[in-house]
Amino acid sequence: MLRVSDVTAGYGRTTILRNISIEVGAGEIVTIIGSNGAGKSTLLRTISGLVKPSTGRITFDGEDMTGWSPADIVGAGLIQVPEARQLFPVMSVLDNVMMGAYHPNARTHVEQHLQEVLDIFPRVRERSSQLAGSLSGGEQQMVAIARGLMARPRLLMLDEPSLGLAPIIVGQMFDIVQRIRAMGTTVLLVEQKAFHALKIADRAYVIDNGTIAMENTGAGMLADPHVKTAYLGI
Repeated sequence: MLRVSDVTAGYGRTTILRNISIEVGAGEIVTIIGSNGAGKSTLLRTISGLVKPSTGRITFDGEDMTGWSPADIVGAGLIQVPEARQLFPVMSVLDNVMMGAYHPNARTHVEQHLQEVLDIFPRVRERSSQLAGSLSGGEQQMVAIARGLMARPRLLMLDEPSLGLAPIIVGQMFDIVQRIRAMGTTVLLVEQKAFHALKIADRAYVIDNGTIAMENTGAGMLADPHVKTAYLGI
């Protein structure tokens, strides 16, 4: 479904990613783990069109989208939920969620789709009239994912969805990711909480210093001695 082939990218003269190659198949949960600063978020930003690769190709359903604008990538059904939520704090929760449906491709049966999304997030429904900035961290993350789902993604990219959440909320967040996949949406997940992420992943990659250091199934990563020591603290 998604293929990143030998991509090099960065910011200005600073190269962050070096010859990165990954694949995400339809219906999969694919997880990317790695230390802080390894290039995980830059990879998602490159796929989203926010960072332009200097070399390599990015294809989605066999179509080369290298160099596409972020708006065109969204229109193709490839949606990113950014790190740190990036909500509009003085807008209502409902208005934030509805921002996800701005693209024409997401506007068909929008009210029905909204109800389907709110069924996944009953707390978001309860808080719909509140200002987004008044919510807890976990509630804000649910709003951010709900906004992403309103764009009708075929592939949803989640950047650190558990960042800053209370431990009791973290498990709920990964349950939500599995439910999203069960609804037919492919998921590419960047996550610091490697143990939780690998437990739900079909396949996983390790990024180290801007390159792919390892690839395996989620279960295979959990059993790997190096991964246990370096990323799981075991």
